[in-house]
Amino acid sequence: MKTRWYKDAVFYQIYPRSFCDSNGDGIGDIQGIISKLDYLKELGINAVWLSPVYASPNDDNGYDISDYKAINPEFGTLEDWKQMVAGMHERGIRLVMDLVVNHTSDEHFWFRESRKSKDNPYRDYYIWRKGRGKDGKKPPNNWTSRFTGSAWKYDAATDEWYLHLFSEKQPDLNWDNPKVRKEVIDICNYWLSMGVDGFRCDVITYISKAEGLPMGKFNPVMCGDEHFVLGPHIHEYLNEINRESWSKYDTMIVGEAIGCKVGDAASIIAEEKNELDSAITFELMEVDMKLNFFPVKLRLPKFKKVISAWQNLPPSCWNTLYLENHDQPRSVSRYGNGAGIYRKELAKMLAVTLHFLRGTPYVYQGQEIGMTNIALKEEEYIDIMATRIFTIIRKVFPPLMPLARWAMSKRARDHARTPMQWSGRPGAGFTTGKPWMKINPNHVDINVENEKKNPSSVLNFYKKLISLRLGNQILRDGSYKEYFPKNRSLFVYERALGKQRYIVICNFKEKNVNLNAIDMGARGAELVLSNYKDAPKAFTDGQTLRPYEARVYLQIK
Repeated sequence: MKTRWYKDAVFYQIYPRSFCDSNGDGIGDIQGIISKLDYLKELGINAVWLSPVYASPNDDNGYDISDYKAINPEFGTLEDWKQMVAGMHERGIRLVMDLVVNHTSDEHFWFRESRKSKDNPYRDYYIWRKGRGKDGKKPPNNWTSRFTGSAWKYDAATDEWYLHLFSEKQPDLNWDNPKVRKEVIDICNYWLSMGVDGFRCDVITYISKAEGLPMGKFNPVMCGDEHFVLGPHIHEYLNEINRESWSKYDTMIVGEAIGCKVGDAASIIAEEKNELDSAITFELMEVDMKLNFFPVKLRLPKFKKVISAWQNLPPSCWNTLYLENHDQPRSVSRYGNGAGIYRKELAKMLAVTLHFLRGTPYVYQGQEIGMTNIALKEEEYIDIMATRIFTIIRKVFPPLMPLARWAMSKRARDHARTPMQWSGRPGAGFTTGKPWMKINPNHVDINVENEKKNPSSVLNFYKKLISLRLGNQILRDGSYKEYFPKNRSLFVYERALGKQRYIVICNFKEKNVNLNAIDMGARGAELVLSNYKDAPKAFTDGQTLRPYEARVYLQIK
């Protein structure tokens, strides 16, 4: 029976390559994670989402898997992994693993067999097609990948093309083949039987493709999405995995739901559907971004409108709450002036904004100390998204290169992947060797050691916030109501249950902002949390919020 334990959870996402290196090779590893389990326990979180640690050639930093049942030697061994899981469970921390099954690595045994011949038993594990044109040298359709141009790669060995919606080294699996689905079920049961508490399903909304793989509507950036986002058999396939694997354990299954809008959510996450338990969606991430990577000014009313729409999902649906992860830039650099004197207030305000909403909040490693974006030279970017954007723009229209560099300075995934800043010493306490990626120079000031010593630090604020949230019935089950939706500076909302309600006020501006709250009926409510020491102890109808100030009041009627 599912206990829905995730509704009382605060997650911490670990990107293992950048979390903690135990052996000095410059790459984070499982023993490094084990060494920080007490830190996670002290933070107060009770669940971990662990990015992939499977065997991989690392074309996309582990999201290209060559063996689903093996641990990448860079990270350690299966025995290390078992020790880590046991250590987590001893501390009351559940583990959710990444499940990357829309595609594999082109070095996976299945694909190496698949490309040998058209009659190979594994041929139909992937999506192969003849090319268009008299000579078959044109891709089978006009679909585009997320990282390159065409989503098709020609393979001379069999004179056919294979589909890859991401890198050409990430061929898409053919989910219409029941053998593939049985393989996925077997993978899930393998890890669940060893103590995993659930999965984060990577790009799960892409697994079902339209019959015949028709041409996509013209789009200057990405073509074909309408034929594989929430495709024709996705509910059938998710139900099958749920029935044959996930439902047999007390799991939490969260899907990375690219292309899923608020109107689609109930179809895949409503409890009665028996598919996913929650979804990582992207509408909020798109508010200040165009063409998947180009930053635009944050419009707070639009930001709030998206949040409120998701907060008002049917009761049987459950939200995923996040501002950062391994694919997104640092929130203090994205939603305010993370380089300014109010960085700590900003980090705390964003934490309040998120953690009082309905759903399961995720803290990405380093977010709890207010880590920022990093300044990189073009040649210092490592991630496939940034490097390929640079390559394409330099080839197609070089005059746009300054604009591309500026966009990546704001939105590149590299910003989230810099090593965790444990101390101000060389190596940032992350490694004693040469780090696989540049460490942010500001680790001298922004690091865990410093944060622990300071009672008013971002880290200690997160501890207080998480403690307040866990087991809080108002925040789990209470209603949501937004005030002043058109206000361009303040995000004000309430969470109410029975005779109690929280009033949450967050100032998104680096300046003083006045609030006239005469219509809220909250006069006299008592302050329970603020990121400024001297915030008013009782709610008043007229208030002045300081730069990035957050206040939370509790009213008992």
